[in-house]
Amino acid sequence: MTDVLRRGRASLAFSFFAQGAAFALLVTRIPAIQDRYGVSDALLPAFLAAVPILAGVGSVTTEQLVKRIRPSRLLRWSQPVVLLALLGVGAGDRLVELAVALGAFGLAVGALDASMNMLGVSLQRTYGRSIMLGFHATYSLGGIVGASLAWVGAHWHLSLFVSYLPLVLVLLPAAFVGSRWYVDGGAASGLEADADVGASVDAEAGKRQGESGALVFRLLLPLCLVMTFAYIGDSTVSNWSAKYLQDVLGSSEQLATVPYNVYMVMTLVGRAVGDFGVRRFGAVAVVRLGAVVAALGFAVVAVAPGAWVGMLGFTLLGLGLCVLVPQTFAAAGRLFPGASDAAIARLNIFNYVGFLIGSPLVGALGDAWNYRGAMLVPMVLVLATLGYARSFAPEPDRYGDGHERPRTADVGRGSNGL
Repeated sequence: MTDVLRRGRASLAFSFFAQGAAFALLVTRIPAIQDRYGVSDALLPAFLAAVPILAGVGSVTTEQLVKRIRPSRLLRWSQPVVLLALLGVGAGDRLVELAVALGAFGLAVGALDASMNMLGVSLQRTYGRSIMLGFHATYSLGGIVGASLAWVGAHWHLSLFVSYLPLVLVLLPAAFVGSRWYVDGGAASGLEADADVGASVDAEAGKRQGESGALVFRLLLPLCLVMTFAYIGDSTVSNWSAKYLQDVLGSSEQLATVPYNVYMVMTLVGRAVGDFGVRRFGAVAVVRLGAVVAALGFAVVAVAPGAWVGMLGFTLLGLGLCVLVPQTFAAAGRLFPGASDAAIARLNIFNYVGFLIGSPLVGALGDAWNYRGAMLVPMVLVLATLGYARSFAPEPDRYGDGHERPRTADVGRGSNGL
């Protein structure tokens, strides 16, 4: 691979890292945000729900924008908006200022998530082997860094602005400078493209793009369901792990903060090695194994007699759930090689659908029934992924099913100014 692709891969990985850190720093300091702005318990869910709803709007808008604007440009400008909006959350003191900052954050995050994964999928196609899990591993690493910085801020009683400012000062210029090396569409100057491969891809692209919207969505629907199920599982861990460990399994308040950190670390570990698994055993096998391990994790959590066994369950959840989202984006790119940007933007919406459904669903079931039983619902949904696993199978001549595609670049839009 050329230096252009290596730089493109490194700069995109840094973008994933920056987004993971920014998002974690926001969500882990929600109690401090609530205190600063005087948001009531009744109003807080509305503020929290607004972010993923607006992110969905941002993702839908991105699908239309990429018809005229390269994803790299959208990513270049949406990432600074996310970081500045984060700083805005820490700088205000009135509810209207919080609403504006969170609104900007949500819209920009939708564009950022969609364009970031568009570039990741196109780079993976050009590389001819699985690399998407590696990008999401850097997101997990950023999440761990952001959560750690949030702990420092809470421990030392730092204001939100002081907590957010160092991260923004470091990440914003670094991400903006790195954006000049993003690579669009799987093609970069200096690469030798195979003309026959390009012709076949262009022909298939025309066929895909000529299909009706209903047909395209029907093909994409299994992946949309998997994305939703994965994020229902993820939001269950992020929103309920601490309460479950403390209220149901009788842990101390301090120990109750550990499961989510363990979950994030195992997510990082699983994604760091996941690409090797896809290259060796294929995407279908990795997705099936991830679903089974995640379901086992929920089962262990549901029947755990104490906090430490519950911790084992959350460890398994990190290892299992971590592969589903990156592989779902990658599968959408393989399914629609000529329209992958539109497919990924639509698929990305179901990230936020799962996030919106997961936490209220488990909470409602826990209140109406019990929290042990509530953990069985995401377990069943994750197991349902097994029924859609064949949607992750590559077509002939594609990568990720026990062999690598020949190292030829797919012909597409050029790189960002290179």
